[in-house]
Amino acid sequence: MRGPLAGLMQQAQRMQEELKRAQDELATLEVTGQAGGGLATVVMTGRHEVRRVNVDRKAFADDPEMAEDLIAAAFNDAVNKVAELTQQRMSGLGAGMNLPPGFKLPF
Repeated sequence: MRGPLAGLMQQAQRMQEELKRAQDELATLEVTGQAGGGLATVVMTGRHEVRRVNVDRKAFADDPEMAEDLIAAAFNDAVNKVAELTQQRMSGLGAGMNLPPGFKLPF
């Protein structure tokens, strides 16, 4: 029993190292969410830290509520892009392990 258990522990340790590497890589990546054809943009890291918010002020001089709506939409677009990127990076982590059918990893 030691052999299979030791192998499973090694696989888990390898997967943990790969997870850490993927998380570190995601932290350095930036995505840009946008709305209104680029009138509002939000730049966000893979850790959901907002780096920049840009708004075309001339386009919203008479309608600040529209600017608020587009900033929110751009933020949500960036969050969705981070989620997609995270899913892509994390999807292959458990590929080498002999997991039971239907077993889902927590990411």
